[in-house]
Amino acid sequence: MNEFLLFGGLVVVYFAASEVGFQLGRRRAGKFGEADKSHVGALQSALLGLLALLLGFSFAMAVSRYDMRKRLLLEEVNAIGTTYLRAGFLPVDQSTEAKKLLRGYVDSRLEFNGQDIDAGQLEQMYASAGALNQQLWAIATAAAAQDPKSVPTGLFIDSLNEMIDLAEARRAAFSNHVPEPIVLLLVLVSCGAFGFIGFNRGAAGPRHLPATITFIVLSAMVLIIILDVDRPRGGLILVDQGIMVRLQSNLAREAIGEAQ
Repeated sequence: MNEFLLFGGLVVVYFAASEVGFQLGRRRAGKFGEADKSHVGALQSALLGLLALLLGFSFAMAVSRYDMRKRLLLEEVNAIGTTYLRAGFLPVDQSTEAKKLLRGYVDSRLEFNGQDIDAGQLEQMYASAGALNQQLWAIATAAAAQDPKSVPTGLFIDSLNEMIDLAEARRAAFSNHVPEPIVLLLVLVSCGAFGFIGFNRGAAGPRHLPATITFIVLSAMVLIIILDVDRPRGGLILVDQGIMVRLQSNLAREAIGEAQ
């Protein structure tokens, strides 16, 4: 969903909850004693505390997943680079073919990280990367069959295996989000908190609309940032693919040098 539309929707929902609470509070204003005010104030403070706890917990979850995606990207780039270097240990024909496949693999991994990719395109990219991995594994198998005791071939197989494992780990990391029930709970607790804030103001007297709106907007922004960090396929906060782009450029330059 478009984050700006989601932000606007959250602001409207939060303000509606506050307005409902305010109108209910105004109806109870004349029947509201000190004990009632103390009770509602305690509930309001408890809900705000619960909201702060949930926001902090959700933000920590989203950031940890973001950091994991960055770490896995670095590890995959290193694994691909190592595999490319160790491909030079193979016989000439196999080495040339393996390096060509690895360059194509890097291109496919960069496409995988593109924005605005639907589920069908993602499945096609997974299939394409899987086919490249199968071809690379076939080369490794053939090289091992030619010389089962070859240490350089074993090193190539080790790095290739790590590269394949990391690709699957990154795929899992892209699908690992803050659970949707937690997001829904955040919205519900926020609505409850704003409802109690509005009720308290309605029972106490005139409301301070600018302060209420400011708090609503800031709360909606925090939730949107959490969702932005947690969703890696779009938004403002994305994992920088610069190291994969540099690897692509380095491999392309090396291929040009080898051709000359």
